[in-house]
Amino acid sequence: MGMLSGAVAGAVFASPPPGSVLAAILTLWKGGASGVLLIVKNYTGDRLNFGIALEQARSQGVQVDMVIVADDCAFAQPSKAGRRGLCGTVFIHKIAGALAEKGCPLDEIVARVNEATKNIGTLGVSLSPCSVPGCLPTFQLPPGEMELGLGIHGEPGIKRSKVASADEVVKTIISHMTDSSNKSHLSLKSGDKVVLCVNNLGALSCLEIAVVSKAAVLCLEERGVLVVRVMSGSFMTSLEMAGMSLTLMKVDEEMLRLFDAKTTAPAWPNLSTASVSGRNLFMESEETIAAHSDNYNEGSESSVIRLVLESVCKILLQRQEELNALDRAAGDGDCGSTHALVANAIQEWLQTSKIPGNLGQLFADLALLVQERMGGSSGALYCLFLSAAAPHLKQNCDGAAWAKALHAGTEAMKKYGGAEPGDRTMLDALCPAVEELMKLSTAPPGGHIAILQSAVEKAGLGAESTRNLTARAGRASYVASEHLTQPDPGAVAVAAILKAILNALKA
Repeated sequence: MGMLSGAVAGAVFASPPPGSVLAAILTLWKGGASGVLLIVKNYTGDRLNFGIALEQARSQGVQVDMVIVADDCAFAQPSKAGRRGLCGTVFIHKIAGALAEKGCPLDEIVARVNEATKNIGTLGVSLSPCSVPGCLPTFQLPPGEMELGLGIHGEPGIKRSKVASADEVVKTIISHMTDSSNKSHLSLKSGDKVVLCVNNLGALSCLEIAVVSKAAVLCLEERGVLVVRVMSGSFMTSLEMAGMSLTLMKVDEEMLRLFDAKTTAPAWPNLSTASVSGRNLFMESEETIAAHSDNYNEGSESSVIRLVLESVCKILLQRQEELNALDRAAGDGDCGSTHALVANAIQEWLQTSKIPGNLGQLFADLALLVQERMGGSSGALYCLFLSAAAPHLKQNCDGAAWAKALHAGTEAMKKYGGAEPGDRTMLDALCPAVEELMKLSTAPPGGHIAILQSAVEKAGLGAESTRNLTARAGRASYVASEHLTQPDPGAVAVAAILKAILNALKA
């Protein structure tokens, strides 16, 4: 309903034979259709074979007509064959289907669809050729290069250039499509309303198509063009070609109603009928550390805290590659990179913000910083530790308060992370250290450094012990134990952080 009534397939990249097309026409006509419209992409073989079937059907009394779609914007000087039919054909399927569903007569549908084709333009780019099954690739494309202006049958394009970012590629495509010196251009001016189709030519990921979609919307909006609808996905592919095409259709309110009309075609996207342009795509967080920090007064311990934080950041940055290497055996190799992210964020924060005199507030600020900038499960665990520990240090920061804070932080990590000591995680370094630090609550004056020294040693031993443990939590638990011969990177990072704190306090 509201889309095609039939499709006729030929061999790969070849037009179907006239007999198949005629069979489809007669099936619809005998089934009660008041008329049949053939929607044909502008290729010589398609025009010939569909044309033969049309003439044969008319000789049998069938009310049949044909619309040829030629939306290719690649060639500045199109040949006699004219512009090729590309993904804009999908828009014509939709518009014609909606008009037919309304009961419009065949001649009216043909007239309105022909008018619509004048307002559609398509241009594609690819990072690879494609191969007809059993054959060599249709053309050769060296690594690091991309082809602009391809057809959908594996034909090479009009221009080859170095691979660029999605933003640059989209700007190149839209500039070429709308260049008035290009005889096959789509005339587009500020204030025009368009429907955008970002079409996967076969082998791009959903992520890549989404990146291109965002870039295309922003590029058009910068030109003052109103993007009223966006559809992205695989609508007209070219086998396994790693490329995409952009199609623009200028619309008025009536054309938009036809585009939005309901269809039961299962692969048609369930698009929102709200305009894309004019909507907020992002929401800024109202709560930021900088907003808090302006009102803080640095306390008497702020200089010591600054030294401690700088020491921690320095060691995490120094050991980034070591932690990544440890993580490659058990995870995705980014443990050092995620710790470096938060180290850089803390360094930036130290340069632009005052350190609060209240240690509870400091922990809360660091929790927010870790939450926003670190990422990964490590970031979540550190954030949990700092958030749970913070309330115990807001009123007091003596040994007993520190003991309660560290215990609360560790328990929060266990509760939400689901791991325990012995599971080959960062807790294997942290828990023995915190157990030792609980002695802070009864430590004599001047005994704090000795306790911290002992805690650091226990953290180091705990991290080293993970070398012989079987992973029962975290990403490493999915890896066969015989591959896990190095210490857990999270545990090594915890031991390094505690040692950096000790060294700063000693200094």
